[in-house]
Amino acid sequence: MQTFILVVHVILAVSLVGIILMQRSEGGALGGLGGGSMGSFMTGRSVGNFLTRTTAILAFCFMLTSLTLAIMSKKETAKAQQSFMVQPVAQEQQAAPEVPVVPVSSK
Repeated sequence: MQTFILVVHVILAVSLVGIILMQRSEGGALGGLGGGSMGSFMTGRSVGNFLTRTTAILAFCFMLTSLTLAIMSKKETAKAQQSFMVQPVAQEQQAAPEVPVVPVSSK
């Protein structure tokens, strides 16, 4: 499960970088990439709004996967430390010699 979330996290990070780089700093967003044919389909303002919303959604998902991975990592660390602490005690108990039983004669 942690591997799946990590893969989704990396995909979100790459997508977030791509979406941010597609935006213009003046707020035009893809103004030079569309040409005249794109102007009839979506205006520069609507493309900017779309990219802004997409950035916000990707950022939220990125933070959610970051928190999920941190919580999962903390739980695994706690389990590893606990089993490490319990394991030597169990070995000491098994290594202790048993008291020999001497049969009592009924004579």
